[in-house]
Amino acid sequence: MKADAQLIAAFAPAGTLRVSINVGNPVLAARRAGVAQPYGVSVDLAVALGARLGVPVELRIFDAAGKSVQAVAEEQVDVGFFAIDPLREVEIAFTAPYVLVEGSYLVRDDSPIRCNEQVDRPDNRIAVGQGSAYDLYLTRELHHANIIRVATSAEVVTSFLRHGLEVAAGVRQQLQSDVRPGLRVLDGRFMIIRQAMGLPRRRGEAAVDFLQVFIEEMKESGFVQQALIRHGVAGASVAPCTGV
Repeated sequence: MKADAQLIAAFAPAGTLRVSINVGNPVLAARRAGVAQPYGVSVDLAVALGARLGVPVELRIFDAAGKSVQAVAEEQVDVGFFAIDPLREVEIAFTAPYVLVEGSYLVRDDSPIRCNEQVDRPDNRIAVGQGSAYDLYLTRELHHANIIRVATSAEVVTSFLRHGLEVAAGVRQQLQSDVRPGLRVLDGRFMIIRQAMGLPRRRGEAAVDFLQVFIEEMKESGFVQQALIRHGVAGASVAPCTGV
């Protein structure tokens, strides 16, 4: 799969592929103390896409999914990595997912909540990362519980503890990394989060099709699986290939 000049211009009109990287989701990317460059499966895919297009890559780092999405929607960047959601699809064209992760709940050990089905009750307040995929999903699906939005997913458990909330929601891996004595993550999941690549719809169908083929090749070749292993990501699975 080769890119012609018109396609390269659609992806990188300024000559450099500007990529939004969300370090608020540890499945996708993270940072090491004292190191500016992030690492993770999304970083590896960004570099591979730049190589495929034959253009340099510039990583733009964001600490929350909502900010990353906004940057792509407003064309401050050219492509990004985030979960598929109907609200986001208005301005962003998504590939099929490349990784599947679970959305889960965290509670205190002494909480009467024992399963996901007990969360949606009027006396429960749920901390979520504002603009995250699970925020958008729970806003649609919950009818009784109160959603308390915090600036980033990384701050969810801190806010949950500080304000004495009943539930924290998030990507399972993030919640598990925040577990400490007195807390537990509920079994099961409340949603499957489908992580995909996306670009502004205004870039055209040819660019969308190219990106879709690219992500399918990255899954089929084992690139995505190897990246997850290399970066020590547990609990996430490579999404099935679509046959595109």
